[in-house]
Amino acid sequence: MPDLNTKQKILNASVRLFNENGLANVRLQQIADEIGISVGNLAYHFRNKEAIIEAVSEQIDEEISEVLSNYRIFPNLIDFDNQLSKYFSFLSKYPFYATDLVELERNYSDVYARHQFLISKMISQIRKRFDYKQKRGILLPENPKGIYDILADTIWMIILFWIPQNHTRGQKLLEKEEHFKEYVWCQLYPHFSEKGKLEFEQLIVPILNHSSLD
Repeated sequence: MPDLNTKQKILNASVRLFNENGLANVRLQQIADEIGISVGNLAYHFRNKEAIIEAVSEQIDEEISEVLSNYRIFPNLIDFDNQLSKYFSFLSKYPFYATDLVELERNYSDVYARHQFLISKMISQIRKRFDYKQKRGILLPENPKGIYDILADTIWMIILFWIPQNHTRGQKLLEKEEHFKEYVWCQLYPHFSEKGKLEFEQLIVPILNHSSLD
């Protein structure tokens, strides 16, 4: 039977190197060196770099699907805040997921297609939250029409690109979860009804304040 422990070490090392250097810049020799095995040993488990990327992608798909499954568990704003924590944890582990989308589109079309499906699901889920929050009286009626579609896209962009853009701007100190959440909630706050603002102050503000003290 294959040595699953070695296979997972290869995948973990690959993720670290992809995050540090980007998909295009990582060679099999680097991955092998990272965990102290020969390229021949590595090839016993994964015949080439494409096979590694496929396996890493499957691992990513499983983890982001788990994040997406954390939806409408609680009826209030805590539900989205909990999911934001999971998104932050996921993208802290896989920042290359956002930064290498163009590379995936160009060279790994099957992997890219699966990622695009999950990204579409992310945006759709965010948008459906708005409909649910309107029914609860938490969000104001949509005005102008289409503004909540734009808002869903905006929040998705913050979620996906928060960590990479901080890297680009040299602001790693801002990569704390509470800063990430503040940027998302600031997009939503102007659209809250009075009931929504009250729920936000009661449930979310204490979480953000507590996090900033950690």
